[in-house]
Amino acid sequence: MRILLVKTSSLGDVVHNLPVASDIRARFPQARIDWVVEEGFADIPRLHPAVNKVIPVAVRRWRRTLHSAATWRELRAYREAVRAEKYDLVLDTQGLIKSALLARQALGKRAGYAAEAAREPLAARFYDATYVIPKNLHAVERNRWLAAAALGYEPNLPLDYGIAAAPLAAPWLPTQPYCVLLTASSRADKLWPEADWLALAAALNARGLACVLPGGSAEERARAARLASGMAQAVAAPPMGIAELAQLLAGARLVVGVDTGLSHIAAALGRLTFCLFAGSHPELTGVYAGETAINLGGAGAPPTAAQVIEAALGRL
Repeated sequence: MRILLVKTSSLGDVVHNLPVASDIRARFPQARIDWVVEEGFADIPRLHPAVNKVIPVAVRRWRRTLHSAATWRELRAYREAVRAEKYDLVLDTQGLIKSALLARQALGKRAGYAAEAAREPLAARFYDATYVIPKNLHAVERNRWLAAAALGYEPNLPLDYGIAAAPLAAPWLPTQPYCVLLTASSRADKLWPEADWLALAAALNARGLACVLPGGSAEERARAARLASGMAQAVAAPPMGIAELAQLLAGARLVVGVDTGLSHIAAALGRLTFCLFAGSHPELTGVYAGETAINLGGAGAPPTAAQVIEAALGRL
């Protein structure tokens, strides 16, 4: 059996789709699973041993350069790559018009959410089979239920993200046990106050934990450096790709982060993860990995430093 998964972005959404690969491999051990994903997130499905081939796309970049000959060459190359073999199922768990169009280029039965269940109802017109999946489920379970419906099995398997990463070995890492503080977000309303990060770091330092603060963009790394300079035992991480970041997270005693894709990676890796919500609600898209994944706060009601410190120290 050959299956193509289409889940392109964002980072957290890609992580939420990993259990689908685990479920399919558990039900169909000989299945060959390929995955279409945004080029910047391609290292995530590559961490999963059940994923045979990752087919990167660059929809975000292509949109900005539609008049470029290079863009159209890349589009043709994607179409050739995705049509290189016939799939028994092409499963779009994203439910967007862009993902449906990407799925449409593949050879095989295309399946996805029904119009009333898709994020963009028009996407359902591009599938050969559609399924009504409740919208009040967590994103991880919606993906799993859709795959189960399309492949005809019960969605009752234990949750398994299926990924692992060796702890990072780098000369700049603290010599003592460390935690990772994920302070950056692309949305200002998701950020946590800097004074609260400093208070949390002081409490963690007092417990013998150093703090590591990564950042993606130059602005995020500057913020991480500014925060780290106000902490007794902390280091601002150098630029890293997703694979290296996964290793950094894998070696952490605990991870505290805002609502960002890296928090979801930490939870998927089984790290004790506290996700802080300020601009969105955690019920449907929060970290989701059992007792080691804890969501705090909500839209317009971020957790206080005291609440986070109590929760974190109580689990150490």
